[in-house]
Amino acid sequence: MNEQKAVIVTGAGGNLGSAVVRELAAGGAKLVCMNRSSQELEVLAGDLPASTEFLSIAGTDLTDYASCAAAVARAVKRFGGVSALVNTVGGFQMGPVGPDAPAQWETMMTANARTALTISAAVLPTMKASGYGRIVHVAAAPGLKAGPNQAAYAASKAAVIRLTEALAAECRDDRITANCILPGTIDTPENRAVMPNAKTEGWVSPQSIARLIAFLISPAAAVVTGAAIPATGRE
Repeated sequence: MNEQKAVIVTGAGGNLGSAVVRELAAGGAKLVCMNRSSQELEVLAGDLPASTEFLSIAGTDLTDYASCAAAVARAVKRFGGVSALVNTVGGFQMGPVGPDAPAQWETMMTANARTALTISAAVLPTMKASGYGRIVHVAAAPGLKAGPNQAAYAASKAAVIRLTEALAAECRDDRITANCILPGTIDTPENRAVMPNAKTEGWVSPQSIARLIAFLISPAAAVVTGAAIPATGRE
């Protein structure tokens, strides 16, 4: 990776996003941290090594191309380009196929699929111009096989997987890779709160997923593209 260029992390203030930021900062990456809340970015910035080159961008509408393109332009102005995009934003809702399903479908498709598509489209021009790029999205296992009450959520994550495959095929000759992660249950305070009786031994830590993502955006992962990679093993 060109060290003069940056890694964009969306959802940087969240459990997974902040773990990715910390992992990459430890490796000396230049970081563009996008998040809905500026407060979370301020807290995150305070946790990073003092030498970290860090640009905070709060409030970008990830469903809007112009808003995403403006954020990418800020990254390019600061760092000269963007080497990688790590997109951790998304949403989760469950419900049966019934009267509320159409509204839930729109919500999930917007939160998971449209955001992934829009930020990808915005970052591609600068990656293509430099002939290098890494894109990693966070999908989910139901995108491959849905269970009950997962119609909207699973369909939206399936869309992320298909988007990733299309990006990989379209951008292969530009030396841009695109992959997505299929995490198991991520061990977060929120998940522990809503599932207080769950067996957590097999849950996956945000830090372990962050290490996988760090590999996928490294030069060593050049031949890995178009993959939907399970992250469900025991640590």
